[in-house]
Amino acid sequence: MAERIIQWGMIGCGDVTRKKSAPSFNKIPYSRLVAVGSRTPAKARDYARRNGVPAWHEDPVDVITDPAVDIVYVATPPGSHARYALHSIDAGKPVYIEKPMARTGEECDLINQKAEEKGIPVFVAYYRRALDYFLRVKEIIHAGTLGRILTVQLQQWFTARPEDADREHPPWRVIPEISGGGYFHDVGCHALDILFYMLGDPVGSCGTETNLAGLYKPGDTLSAVVTLPRGVILTGSWSFIMPVPLQKDMVEVTGEKGRLTFSMFSFDPIVHFDGKQETRYTTVQPEHIQMPFISTIVSQLRGEDSCPSTGQTAAVTSRVMDQILAGC
Repeated sequence: MAERIIQWGMIGCGDVTRKKSAPSFNKIPYSRLVAVGSRTPAKARDYARRNGVPAWHEDPVDVITDPAVDIVYVATPPGSHARYALHSIDAGKPVYIEKPMARTGEECDLINQKAEEKGIPVFVAYYRRALDYFLRVKEIIHAGTLGRILTVQLQQWFTARPEDADREHPPWRVIPEISGGGYFHDVGCHALDILFYMLGDPVGSCGTETNLAGLYKPGDTLSAVVTLPRGVILTGSWSFIMPVPLQKDMVEVTGEKGRLTFSMFSFDPIVHFDGKQETRYTTVQPEHIQMPFISTIVSQLRGEDSCPSTGQTAAVTSRVMDQILAGC
């Protein structure tokens, strides 16, 4: 076991793979990227050539059946996550799926049911669960220095992207058939997942959405109320059309003894107010943001440790997003 090399096959060669994830496969000890595939064969061939990957495949399914591949990384948009994940599980191979796990909670449940039947691990790229920044936040909360948690407020307000105005060729993230919804599926899932990891799985949720700018089909403005364990209420607010000067990325956790504020994407200093003074914490982010998380997958497959984000934990977040979009 000590010398076992985990050999990765990757489906999809998009932006997320270039910096955030794929370079990690060859930098983590006992880990190698050995095959890539894409629905656009030229992308797979070019990626393999530029990055020294031994094999590339014209058909993504061939990555799964490649005998050199131990685990499959599904780095495609969510619309194909379930299909490739189920193929991998049927082939007896663990699968690492980009977030969100699938378009809906129902698709997540299909993956998890098949994985349980076959005894195959499923991992999902909620990599914040392994970042020092969020582990510090979790540590402060669980140390009890805030006292009993009273309320949690989440605000993610971002400006519209230039490509959002292209009605003939909208970005895939706002095409529900491909992404599962709009930018809420892409951005909100990260925030909800890490808050559930810190504070416990929700016991109820609902929400509302509207489309104020009319740039695309899904909602561009959303609010949610999520009930966490011990009766704590999480209120969430998302906007994807906010003017640049008014953008906001903040979480505020307030307890009987103090308050903790932090961000989801900007990694602003963590600020702990104990009722008298503020203490600030900063952390350095890794060069490849998914690398600490991918390390936990390699460790689990080598029988050394466990990964904190599985198909079961990720399905919780997808079901909550479904409930929020279903309305109150």
